[in-house]
Amino acid sequence: MKKLICILILLLPVTVFSQWTWQNPIPQSSTLYSTCFPDLKTGYAVGDCGTILKTIDAGMSWTVLKSGITNGLYSVCFTDVNTGYAVGADGIIIKTNDGGTTWVTLSSGTNSGLASVFFVESDTGFAVGECGTILKTVNAGISWLILSNTVSSFSSTYFINSDTGYAVADHGIIMKTEDGGFVWTSLSSGTSKDLQSVCFVNDNTGYVVGGKGTILKTTDAGNSWMTLSSGSTAYLTSTFFSDANTGYAVGDSGTILTTVNGGTTWSMVSCGTTRWLFSVYFTKEKTGCAVGEIGIILRSASENAFWTPISSGTINDLVSVFFTDANTGYAVGGAGTILKTVNGGTNWNLLSSGTAQFLSSVYFTNISTGYVVGDNRTILKTTDAGTTWVSLSEETPGGLSSVFFIGTDTGYAVGYYLSDPFHYGIILKTTDGGANWTALSSGHNKYLESVYFTDVNTGYISGSDTTNNGFLLKTSDGGTTWTDLPIGTHDGIPNVVFTDANTGYAVSDSGTILKTTDAGASWTSLSSGTSDYFISVYFVNDNTGYVVGGNGTILKTTDAGNSWMILSSGTCSIFQSLYFPNADTGYVVGIGGTILKTTNGGASTSGSDDLRSKTNKLSIYPDPSSFHLTIETSVIPTISQLSIMNLNGQEVLTRQITQHKTTIDISHLPCGVYFVRLTNDKSVEVGKFIKQ
Repeated sequence: MKKLICILILLLPVTVFSQWTWQNPIPQSSTLYSTCFPDLKTGYAVGDCGTILKTIDAGMSWTVLKSGITNGLYSVCFTDVNTGYAVGADGIIIKTNDGGTTWVTLSSGTNSGLASVFFVESDTGFAVGECGTILKTVNAGISWLILSNTVSSFSSTYFINSDTGYAVADHGIIMKTEDGGFVWTSLSSGTSKDLQSVCFVNDNTGYVVGGKGTILKTTDAGNSWMTLSSGSTAYLTSTFFSDANTGYAVGDSGTILTTVNGGTTWSMVSCGTTRWLFSVYFTKEKTGCAVGEIGIILRSASENAFWTPISSGTINDLVSVFFTDANTGYAVGGAGTILKTVNGGTNWNLLSSGTAQFLSSVYFTNISTGYVVGDNRTILKTTDAGTTWVSLSEETPGGLSSVFFIGTDTGYAVGYYLSDPFHYGIILKTTDGGANWTALSSGHNKYLESVYFTDVNTGYISGSDTTNNGFLLKTSDGGTTWTDLPIGTHDGIPNVVFTDANTGYAVSDSGTILKTTDAGASWTSLSSGTSDYFISVYFVNDNTGYVVGGNGTILKTTDAGNSWMILSSGTCSIFQSLYFPNADTGYVVGIGGTILKTTNGGASTSGSDDLRSKTNKLSIYPDPSSFHLTIETSVIPTISQLSIMNLNGQEVLTRQITQHKTTIDISHLPCGVYFVRLTNDKSVEVGKFIKQ
């Protein structure tokens, strides 16, 4: 019996606290939902995956703090410069007493998501959230009393004193308490719009904002509410008043509204972004910050002044990374993005690619010569280390997903050609450094995603067909003929690599890792310890390798895949590619311009808790589907951003939804596998489907 237990333990995934640092964008790319300033200089912001940021210079620069959790954090409140609380998904409440250096998890007594926290005194605080949850503490968070569980889900709460407070919810619900939260009465708001934020400037005067540009005002402690003209139809997510007359409201598409006359009139302020903003806060010196989607931080130095982006770096999706030496590397992605670093990622500079096409793969044959491929069969080449790029192809329907060179002259690019309703696999070969490309026979209805050669004659291609049946192809004659390999899985195979002529690895989009030790003749499935979908695999040497994919997943093996450690990346980003120029130094790139770096192989100290994201999964049906797709979310309905991405990480469809269940037309999408991401101010949900 002991022997059996030992074997089971060896198969269990090991989780480690890893050492990954943000390189792009700065300070980071996780969505931020709430910000507050306990004094004129010190501020905090919280968001996805347990993200906590701190500033000590009134928002001009921010540093990332370690929260020790990966729950989404939706609200933050500090009672002084050192003592603060953050609440979020699954009823999480964390507290710091040392200005954010360390955080402890408090027992909330609920698993319902918490959307807002507010302290009226150092000991007395309230938190509200899903399922009408209202919590109260009178001992600085040591214990919390559950005061209410109703059908309404609260979005925001504000207390004037320890007795009198307000909470707002969807469908125009405004509640008020006058006995410290024990009894709540419903106020007549005069609207059925979703309400997202409440703020009071004195005992009688308060404001509420919400959907469709809704701004409400009361001057009689909530007994009556008047609808103000905002001049906007934006979904407003947060409001804050710095004095009796000066107020702000923020929302979708970078909306910032200001008033200097107590809400009588509102002005739209340009802020230079179209991203969602979820929170706004001003200090007594009228210095303010707004935070939002993909980690955006905006700062205003005075009321109604210009807003300056504090976050920097590209937020275009990055899907491939390649280094020519320890310091020099390239990353490519959306909108023709090519980034280059010459100092190990300290700085990433945008190169002129000469195209706006989505770029999917980058490969360099030496320090000067490199190739990039992408949509519309884009092929770019540089011979001066990226200073200039020359197009080697004419744009045609379809796309190239991967490029690989065996030597300086011989290379392959694979992808697909669109001929509705089918994909035809593309295999292109050059033997003269890209000057000419020859189309090779690929078979029918194949989506070719990755190519890898072990020598001049032997190569492998991975991908999926129109029904997401994964496959691996092999050639032994330099691409003239290709044969199907037995892989034992029906899942799509986005990436394949080899460590020597016989040993190779492939990953699937359902958490499977495959290994061969006989040059692809047979494949075995390895235990990864996770069901997250994988996108890319990379081996530093025969034994040490990494896998990355959805939900910020990074896995590491040091025994040739027999066991895998789950590394904590500190983000929920979808990772698309990774590269290690040496055994210790590695880079990961992904959605939203994410670039992470490690200098110690990704891990520092062992731990016992799995710190991966607790992102929920969507219900998507029918799957496969040809014409219409139903997407169902498990969270309380609120306005959400729906994004559908292809296997290259390219966004092919976006829209806003407000219901638990929505049906969309996908008849125009090419056949293949797609990922779905649903983001709102409460959660992130993901899923995938097959278009056939």
